[in-house]
Amino acid sequence: MAILTRAGRTMLAQTIAQTPIYLAWGRGESQWQTPPAEPIAATSLAAPIGYRKAKKVGFCYPDAQGDIFIQGGRFSLSSEPTQHIYCEFTFDFIDGAGETVRELGLMSGLQANAQLPNGLVYLTPDQVADPGTLMLLEHRAPLIREQGVRESFEFVVSF
Repeated sequence: MAILTRAGRTMLAQTIAQTPIYLAWGRGESQWQTPPAEPIAATSLAAPIGYRKAKKVGFCYPDAQGDIFIQGGRFSLSSEPTQHIYCEFTFDFIDGAGETVRELGLMSGLQANAQLPNGLVYLTPDQVADPGTLMLLEHRAPLIREQGVRESFEFVVSF
């Protein structure tokens, strides 16, 4: 059986890190009493609210003493490409205010509508021409968006 080498995984990570990466958040389904299992065949969120462009994208490596602490491990940033991509997102105070967030999705290659000005970092679903590829999906306990809070999320995607 063939394997995907570390060099091949690093090449995939480099390719994806060069695309626009956004964090989509969505309402999910209101009947979800507990977060359901994420379907591996999912291609989109059930009910997107908006998309926030990554504040920071970089490479990282597993490190028990690392400053990046996510569920599942600790990592440190790397100046060299690795098979691990670190993504940091910070939503603004008004992004999705009043909404209930039950799902998160990491999107690669999102394209905004052509008539929008360049430089927008938060988009609503009607401003998106193509949401790109859903790389990661997380169903979560409901998070009520309050206008006075800037939500932050960190993810490490490993290849």
